[in-house]
Amino acid sequence: MSERLEDIAARMVADGKGILAADESSGTIKKRFDTINVESSEGNRRDYREMLFSAEEAMRNYISGVILFDETLRQKAKDGTPLVEIIARSGAVPGIKVDAGAKPLAGFPGETITEGLDGLRERLAEYHSLGARFAKWRGVISISDNLPSSTAVKQNAQALARYAALCQEANIVPIVEPEVLMDGQPGDHSIDRCYEVTEWVLKTVFAELYDARVMLEGMVLKPNMVIDGKNARKASREEVAEKTVRCLKATVPAAVPGIAFLSGGQSDEEATAHLSIMNASHDVPWKLTFSYGRALQAAALKAWSGRSENVAAAQRAFAHRAKMNGLAASGNWKQELEAAA
Repeated sequence: MSERLEDIAARMVADGKGILAADESSGTIKKRFDTINVESSEGNRRDYREMLFSAEEAMRNYISGVILFDETLRQKAKDGTPLVEIIARSGAVPGIKVDAGAKPLAGFPGETITEGLDGLRERLAEYHSLGARFAKWRGVISISDNLPSSTAVKQNAQALARYAALCQEANIVPIVEPEVLMDGQPGDHSIDRCYEVTEWVLKTVFAELYDARVMLEGMVLKPNMVIDGKNARKASREEVAEKTVRCLKATVPAAVPGIAFLSGGQSDEEATAHLSIMNASHDVPWKLTFSYGRALQAAALKAWSGRSENVAAAQRAFAHRAKMNGLAASGNWKQELEAAA
């Protein structure tokens, strides 16, 4: 008897836990490794991810799911245990990134469409057999005074809906990720412009999900927060939290079990603070949690620096960030807890 989609989705947004995005593409992980002068070889990538997934305190207490890259889903730890198994043993749900990346949208300069629908049904069947129980697809929406175009919004929403329907057919929970870029070009938009575009994008996405007959109880939404552009930051933490919650209440049906935010260019601490204020100060019908990549890993990556003798220190750094975000997911994070570490 296969597990119900609703049950998997509920595990992904369990109280006080969130999702680790460890699905960096080969290009992105190389950029991350370049910052610590480590070669991005298959072995180094495996060692780094094994170090994260075997960090017992972090994984058991604060991580509900892990998004993997195709290579990682197939890798084994040094002792021969599949990495998927290490994740599952910690109680977290293994997941997989299935999109083929954002490519230029023909005829629309500065905008993208995410590719990867061809052959997706067959790939999902294989990923399920390899142990993945949820998937992720990211639609990228550029924002400026005159972007996005309605074409970019509509086509990305349709692709997300088709992907989500295929996932549910394969008994895999889709994470639906429409990201309005905070750090896009020129990055000088106001928080109100971000609100306007995010509201439009989410309304369009849920209309397409409805048309595609996607079961809302068996999905997780991964949106951006409503925040001003990275070159125009002046909104307070309270304002970001308030406007994000208001926008979600206007667009996201209560049937969706959980919303796991991306950190999207925010600093580690900012992403944590915003999430905590939303949970502490606002009443919402869904679980609000995190699905962070860089904001969970940056400190651990630096501490590790490619050396086996640094594994314990790196795991402590990862456990600290995971704990801070776990507290934020229940509205209990406080600034002074950062200093305590």
